[in-house]
Amino acid sequence: MTDSLIPSSPGFETPLEMLEACHERLQAQLATLARLAAWLPEHGPDKQAQQAAANVMRYFDVAAVKHHQDEEDDLFPVLRARADEARRAELGALIDWILADHQKLFAGWARMRTRLERIAAGEATDLTPADVDAFADAYRRHIQREEGELLPIARNLLSEEDIAALSGTMTARRRQ
Repeated sequence: MTDSLIPSSPGFETPLEMLEACHERLQAQLATLARLAAWLPEHGPDKQAQQAAANVMRYFDVAAVKHHQDEEDDLFPVLRARADEARRAELGALIDWILADHQKLFAGWARMRTRLERIAAGEATDLTPADVDAFADAYRRHIQREEGELLPIARNLLSEEDIAALSGTMTARRRQ
Protein backbone atom coordinates (compact mmCIF):
# COMPACT_ATOMS: atom_id res chain seq x y z
CA MET A 1 0.00 0.00 0.00
CA THR A 2 1.32 3.43 -0.88
CA ASP A 3 0.84 6.60 1.08
CA SER A 4 -1.21 9.20 -0.68
CA LEU A 5 -0.28 12.82 -0.46
CA ILE A 6 -2.83 15.15 1.01
CA PRO A 7 -3.30 18.07 -1.37
CA SER A 8 -2.64 21.44 0.13
CA SER A 9 -5.45 23.95 0.36
CA PRO A 10 -5.55 26.56 -2.35
CA GLY A 11 -4.14 29.93 -1.47
CA PHE A 12 -5.32 33.41 -2.24
CA GLU A 13 -3.26 33.41 -5.43
CA THR A 14 -6.07 31.25 -6.82
CA PRO A 15 -9.10 33.14 -5.51
CA LEU A 16 -11.81 31.11 -7.25
CA GLU A 17 -10.40 27.88 -5.85
CA MET A 18 -10.12 29.61 -2.49
CA LEU A 19 -13.84 30.46 -2.60
CA GLU A 20 -14.55 26.75 -3.20
CA ALA A 21 -12.26 25.81 -0.31
CA CYS A 22 -14.23 28.22 1.89
CA HIS A 23 -17.36 26.32 0.88
CA GLU A 24 -15.71 23.07 2.01
CA ARG A 25 -14.82 24.59 5.38
CA LEU A 26 -18.37 25.89 5.70
CA GLN A 27 -19.69 22.38 5.04
CA ALA A 28 -17.43 21.12 7.82
CA GLN A 29 -18.97 23.66 10.22
CA LEU A 30 -22.43 22.52 9.18
CA ALA A 31 -21.40 18.95 9.99
CA THR A 32 -20.21 20.13 13.41
CA LEU A 33 -23.61 21.74 13.97
CA ALA A 34 -25.33 18.45 13.09
CA ARG A 35 -23.12 16.54 15.54
CA LEU A 36 -23.81 19.17 18.19
CA ALA A 37 -27.58 18.83 17.74
CA ALA A 38 -27.25 15.05 18.10
CA TRP A 39 -24.97 15.40 21.16
CA LEU A 40 -27.09 17.81 23.20
CA PRO A 41 -30.06 15.57 24.13
CA GLU A 42 -27.81 13.11 25.96
CA HIS A 43 -24.97 15.32 27.18
CA GLY A 44 -26.45 18.80 27.42
CA PRO A 45 -24.27 21.89 27.04
CA ASP A 46 -21.14 20.24 28.47
CA LYS A 47 -17.58 21.45 27.79
CA GLN A 48 -17.43 19.71 24.40
CA ALA A 49 -20.74 21.23 23.32
CA GLN A 50 -19.64 24.64 24.55
CA GLN A 51 -16.40 24.44 22.58
CA ALA A 52 -18.16 23.23 19.43
CA ALA A 53 -20.68 26.07 19.67
CA ALA A 54 -17.89 28.62 20.15
CA ASN A 55 -15.95 27.25 17.18
CA VAL A 56 -18.98 27.39 14.87
CA MET A 57 -19.75 30.94 15.99
CA ARG A 58 -16.17 32.03 15.36
CA TYR A 59 -16.25 30.58 11.85
CA PHE A 60 -19.57 32.14 10.84
CA ASP A 61 -18.80 35.47 12.55
CA VAL A 62 -15.41 35.91 10.88
CA ALA A 63 -14.56 33.61 7.97
CA ALA A 64 -18.05 33.38 6.48
CA VAL A 65 -18.46 37.16 6.61
CA LYS A 66 -15.15 37.68 4.80
CA HIS A 67 -16.14 35.08 2.23
CA HIS A 68 -19.34 36.96 1.47
CA GLN A 69 -17.39 40.22 1.25
CA ASP A 70 -15.00 38.60 -1.24
CA GLU A 71 -17.97 37.84 -3.44
CA GLU A 72 -20.06 40.97 -2.95
CA ASP A 73 -17.34 43.62 -2.85
CA ASP A 74 -14.82 42.14 -5.26
CA LEU A 75 -16.02 39.30 -7.47
CA PHE A 76 -19.54 40.43 -8.39
CA PRO A 77 -18.64 43.94 -9.60
CA VAL A 78 -15.88 42.55 -11.83
CA LEU A 79 -18.16 39.89 -13.26
CA ARG A 80 -20.84 42.45 -14.03
CA ALA A 81 -18.24 44.62 -15.77
CA ARG A 82 -16.84 41.74 -17.83
CA ALA A 83 -20.16 40.25 -18.97
CA ASP A 84 -21.02 40.92 -22.59
CA GLU A 85 -24.49 42.04 -23.63
CA ALA A 86 -25.64 38.46 -24.30
CA ARG A 87 -24.78 37.26 -20.76
CA ARG A 88 -25.38 40.43 -18.75
CA ALA A 89 -29.04 39.78 -17.92
CA GLU A 90 -28.52 36.12 -17.01
CA LEU A 91 -25.46 36.85 -14.90
CA GLY A 92 -27.15 39.84 -13.28
CA ALA A 93 -30.14 37.71 -12.29
CA LEU A 94 -27.84 35.07 -10.79
CA ILE A 95 -25.85 37.64 -8.83
CA ASP A 96 -29.05 39.31 -7.63
CA TRP A 97 -30.32 35.91 -6.42
CA ILE A 98 -27.05 35.25 -4.59
CA LEU A 99 -27.12 38.69 -2.96
CA ALA A 100 -30.71 38.19 -1.79
CA ASP A 101 -29.85 34.70 -0.58
CA HIS A 102 -26.89 36.08 1.39
CA GLN A 103 -29.39 38.20 3.33
CA LYS A 104 -31.55 35.15 4.04
CA LEU A 105 -28.48 33.18 5.14
CA PHE A 106 -27.40 36.02 7.45
CA ALA A 107 -30.89 36.08 8.99
CA GLY A 108 -30.76 32.30 9.47
CA TRP A 109 -27.33 32.63 11.04
CA ALA A 110 -28.59 35.29 13.47
CA ARG A 111 -31.28 32.89 14.70
CA MET A 112 -28.81 30.00 14.92
CA ARG A 113 -26.20 32.13 16.67
CA THR A 114 -28.63 33.01 19.46
CA ARG A 115 -28.94 29.33 20.30
CA LEU A 116 -25.21 28.71 20.01
CA GLU A 117 -24.44 31.62 22.37
CA ARG A 118 -26.53 29.94 25.03
CA ILE A 119 -24.83 26.57 24.46
CA ALA A 120 -21.37 28.20 24.57
CA ALA A 121 -22.38 29.76 27.90
CA GLY A 122 -23.35 26.33 29.24
CA GLU A 123 -27.07 27.02 29.12
CA ALA A 124 -29.64 24.53 27.87
CA THR A 125 -31.40 25.51 24.67
CA ASP A 126 -33.38 23.88 21.91
CA LEU A 127 -31.18 22.96 18.94
CA THR A 128 -32.88 20.19 17.02
CA PRO A 129 -31.54 18.22 14.08
CA ALA A 130 -34.45 19.63 12.05
CA ASP A 131 -33.33 23.20 12.82
CA VAL A 132 -29.77 22.39 11.81
CA ASP A 133 -30.92 20.56 8.68
CA ALA A 134 -32.97 23.55 7.54
CA PHE A 135 -30.04 25.91 8.14
CA ALA A 136 -27.59 23.55 6.42
CA ASP A 137 -29.89 22.90 3.46
CA ALA A 138 -30.15 26.63 2.77
CA TYR A 139 -26.35 26.87 2.67
CA ARG A 140 -26.02 23.77 0.51
CA ARG A 141 -28.46 25.14 -2.07
CA HIS A 142 -26.55 28.40 -2.07
CA ILE A 143 -23.18 26.68 -2.50
CA GLN A 144 -24.58 24.51 -5.28
CA ARG A 145 -25.61 27.58 -7.29
CA GLU A 146 -22.33 29.36 -6.71
CA GLU A 147 -20.19 26.36 -7.64
CA GLY A 148 -22.46 25.08 -10.39
CA GLU A 149 -23.31 28.37 -12.07
CA LEU A 150 -21.33 31.39 -10.83
CA LEU A 151 -17.79 30.04 -10.59
CA PRO A 152 -17.81 28.47 -14.07
CA ILE A 153 -18.88 31.83 -15.48
CA ALA A 154 -16.16 33.55 -13.48
CA ARG A 155 -13.52 31.17 -14.82
CA ASN A 156 -14.56 32.11 -18.36
CA LEU A 157 -14.84 35.86 -17.85
CA LEU A 158 -11.99 36.84 -15.56
CA SER A 159 -8.61 37.85 -16.94
CA GLU A 160 -5.27 37.16 -15.27
CA GLU A 161 -5.30 40.77 -14.09
CA ASP A 162 -8.75 40.28 -12.56
CA ILE A 163 -7.54 37.14 -10.77
CA ALA A 164 -4.49 39.01 -9.44
CA ALA A 165 -6.69 41.87 -8.21
CA LEU A 166 -9.07 39.46 -6.47
CA SER A 167 -6.11 37.72 -4.89
CA GLY A 168 -4.83 41.01 -3.55
CA THR A 169 -8.11 42.14 -2.05
CA MET A 170 -8.85 38.74 -0.50
CA THR A 171 -5.39 38.66 1.08
CA ALA A 172 -5.69 42.24 2.37
CA ARG A 173 -9.13 41.53 3.86
CA ARG A 174 -7.69 38.74 5.97
CA ARG A 175 -4.85 40.88 7.26
CA GLN A 176 -7.28 43.41 8.74
